[in-house]
Amino acid sequence: MEPAPGPQEKYHLITRNLQEVLGEDKLMAILKERELKIYWGTATTGKPHVAYFVPMSKIADFLKAGCEVTILFADLHAYLDNMKAPWELLELRTRYYENVIKAMLESIGVPLEKLKFVRGTDYQLSKEYTLDVYRLSSAVTQHDAKKAGAEVVKQVEHPLLSGLLYPGLQALDEEYLKVDAQFGGVDQRKIFTFAEKYLPSLGYAKRVHLMNPMVPGLTGSKMSSSEEDSKIDLLDRKEDVKKKLKKAFCEPGNVENNGVLSFIKHVLFPLKSEFVVLREEKWGGNKTYTAYDTLEKDFAEQVVHPGDLKNSVEVALNKLLDPIREKFNSPELKKLTNAAYPSPSKAKPAEKGTKNSEPETVVPSRLDIRVGKVISVEKHPDADSLYVEKIDVGEPEPRTVVSGLVQFVPKEQLQDRLVVLLCNLKPQKMRGVESQGMVLCACSLGEPRQVEPLDPPAGCCAGERVYVEGYEGGEPDDELKPKKKVFEKLQADFRVSEDCVAQWKQRNFLTKLGLVSCKSLKGGSIS
Repeated sequence: MEPAPGPQEKYHLITRNLQEVLGEDKLMAILKERELKIYWGTATTGKPHVAYFVPMSKIADFLKAGCEVTILFADLHAYLDNMKAPWELLELRTRYYENVIKAMLESIGVPLEKLKFVRGTDYQLSKEYTLDVYRLSSAVTQHDAKKAGAEVVKQVEHPLLSGLLYPGLQALDEEYLKVDAQFGGVDQRKIFTFAEKYLPSLGYAKRVHLMNPMVPGLTGSKMSSSEEDSKIDLLDRKEDVKKKLKKAFCEPGNVENNGVLSFIKHVLFPLKSEFVVLREEKWGGNKTYTAYDTLEKDFAEQVVHPGDLKNSVEVALNKLLDPIREKFNSPELKKLTNAAYPSPSKAKPAEKGTKNSEPETVVPSRLDIRVGKVISVEKHPDADSLYVEKIDVGEPEPRTVVSGLVQFVPKEQLQDRLVVLLCNLKPQKMRGVESQGMVLCACSLGEPRQVEPLDPPAGCCAGERVYVEGYEGGEPDDELKPKKKVFEKLQADFRVSEDCVAQWKQRNFLTKLGLVSCKSLKGGSIS
């Protein structure tokens, strides 16, 4: 039997591969006296993907260090974050998370009996917790609440009160779970410092905070549930894993934003303490690395080829995914998966007078967005702030569109310009003139307000379809029903990137010729 690790060894296990620790002295003081109590929480929103192995790997480290670990399924948080998990799906998604997270932990050899699993609604609806939410809300400023959630809570032009409550609830969780420390990604840092500032104002202790780096996805950006190509789903078939890894960003010699290398560093190495690069004999045969730095150095010097690295990760990853796939092959868990994450193709409109058994799926392919060419522009006869435009969208007759652009775009800059037009809104009279579409524009978030029409790529023709990356195949609705608010729900996630590219949930707006963009309004909204 191995001797129990000492405080210094425990500290090393707890902090290895972390990006930052807040409260290092307190952490060491606790380890000298007793075992650390720590929790990791996950909001039950999108499907967990392989990047979740990164916190799972750290949870294995915590257990090796003798920590008492609690895993929180933050179901209430999932709803509060701009309703990422609809109320009617909350229970189903929480059950899915419980099953898939436990399957992940089992696949890397973590004994479940050493962990405590808790749902947020088990205690967050209690009288005591609710009173503390009110106490906290009387101390926290709107500015601090919004700032704390900036990296985690969905940011929209008109934030809901629920998103402002989110950081406070996460801070209170530390007290109600009776832990010494909270573990999360470095994107949680503002919430962690918020907790350190405000918990003492309620008479509660300041906790230790442990932060993982944000691991790049396969495209080189953050691995995200909402960015299909950036992630490998835990239930993806082997051929899908191969296909996604083949497309992954892994430039020869480039170790920056390399999602394949990052996965090896933060998941495979900590689990096995080694990594085997599989190669044909003519290329030197297999090579076993016992230190990640050596592997990274060899890749940087192009001793290791990206193809060999991807193939080796594919083999190692499938070994982790096989037991999860097998568990979720049961009829019961198949049914749970389909109910918690209904396929867009299954979301059919309900017949009149009946209720749909599944919630309506809101995806960007439901929007009929096209390239339009402005044929004529006139001032609205009864409204000084409105233009009346005739716009060619590839139909027999041009559409009449009313736009509130007079204060922002000179008439001559609109004439003969290519624009991006939303074509399946219900026609609506605006000061007596029926508008048959909406010109989509980038808008600044601050004052003075600035507006720029979105620009299709040069060379586009009127009528060309504009789509969101990953949603090329869906058919748009014939007409968006105003009561369903499909456009409004999708528009809440429209943004202009720092490169001035129009995006929905960090996925680009495209035509077959390239990216849809604006001239200068980086970080703006789109409406």
